[in-house]
Amino acid sequence: MPTPTFQLEQALEILRNTPRALRSMLAGISDIWTHSNYGDNTFSPFDVVGHLIHGERTDWMVRVSLILQRGESQPFAPFDRYAMYEASRGKSIAELLDTFEELRTANLRELAESRLTPAHLELLGRHPDLGPVTLRQLLATWVVHDLNHIHQIAKAMAYQYREEIGPWREYFPFLT
Repeated sequence: MPTPTFQLEQALEILRNTPRALRSMLAGISDIWTHSNYGDNTFSPFDVVGHLIHGERTDWMVRVSLILQRGESQPFAPFDRYAMYEASRGKSIAELLDTFEELRTANLRELAESRLTPAHLELLGRHPDLGPVTLRQLLATWVVHDLNHIHQIAKAMAYQYREEIGPWREYFPFLT
C-alpha cells in the first residue's frame, strides 16, 4: 500500500473524532484511571485533556491564523506544555471533556471558514525552535499530536494494572 500523503479531509476525520474518542475512554470512570500516570514526568489522562485544551486555546488555530496573515514574518509564540496543571486545577474530567469538545468544534469551524486551498497549505510560518514550517506540516502535526495523546492516555490507564497481569506482562513491553 502506498504511503499516504496529507489530505485535509482525512486529517479532519481524526480531528473531529478525537473529542468523542476521549469521552468514550474517560467519561464516567474512576479517578484511578483518569488521574494516574505511568511514571515520573508523565501525564495522567486528566493532564492530557487539560494539555489538549491549552493547545486548542493557544496553539493550533492561533498558528494557522498567523501563517495565513503574516507568513514567516512573525514567529509562533512558544507553547507552554505544562500550562494545564494550573488551568485544570479544581475541575472534573467531565468539565475538561466538555471544554475540549467545545473548543475543538469552534476551531474546526474556524478552519473550515478559512477555505484552505492547496496553495495555502504550502505557506510558511516560523516555529520558534524548528524554523520554517508549512501550514500542511502544522495541520499534519495537529493530527499526530491527537493520536500521540490518545496513545499516551491508553498507556497511562494500562499501566495501572501492570503488576496485576502477572506473566502476561512480557507480551506488553510498553508497560516497562
